[in-house]
Amino acid sequence: MNDTIGSKRPDPRCVFEVASQQAGYFTARQARRCGYSWALLSHHVKGGRFLRVRRGLYRLQQFPTSQQEEVIAAWLSLGPSEAVVSHESALDLLGLSDVVPSAIHLMVHRSHRPGGRQRTPPGVKLHTTTRPLNRDDIVIREGVRLSSPARAIVDAAEAGTGPEQILLAVRQAIQRGLVTRSQLIRVARGRGQRVEQLIKRALEEAAP
Repeated sequence: MNDTIGSKRPDPRCVFEVASQQAGYFTARQARRCGYSWALLSHHVKGGRFLRVRRGLYRLQQFPTSQQEEVIAAWLSLGPSEAVVSHESALDLLGLSDVVPSAIHLMVHRSHRPGGRQRTPPGVKLHTTTRPLNRDDIVIREGVRLSSPARAIVDAAEAGTGPEQILLAVRQAIQRGLVTRSQLIRVARGRGQRVEQLIKRALEEAAP
């Protein structure tokens, strides 16, 4: 759909449907697709219906709060079609391990790293990758793009998450049918001897 819509009438239902899948948040681009100009967005901010979170990011003022909204807001700020919630943050949203992320972990392809006026949101640990994020590497949870369980586990292991948390995440993912042994081995391949050995050890301990 064209992002430069100028004549489309504003559609409040469209904005609500988009925002309701993203903990009440929506981007200016998404609002434009629903017929809202910059001037109209500003009008609703002044009127108290929308809350301007940061440049290009808004929230429905009366939408119920969510435990994940900070993660969702950061993800949207970097571009929902380019960024994914990753590493420990993905493990947390997937309910894998007991890890408590000290930052919001997001990942983008190196070619989409923020530059110019766009800045990494505060509290975000940004990871870049040259490995393509294909369909098998991404899952959708409540409208949010996350690293798949296998990718999140291996990325976290490579980034230095504690081995005990990786072992727990693998065991839980296997028990819940979120990953297979072959998937984890495939994703870990080429990540270095330490990561490959850790994943193999986790799989051995997760065996019935």
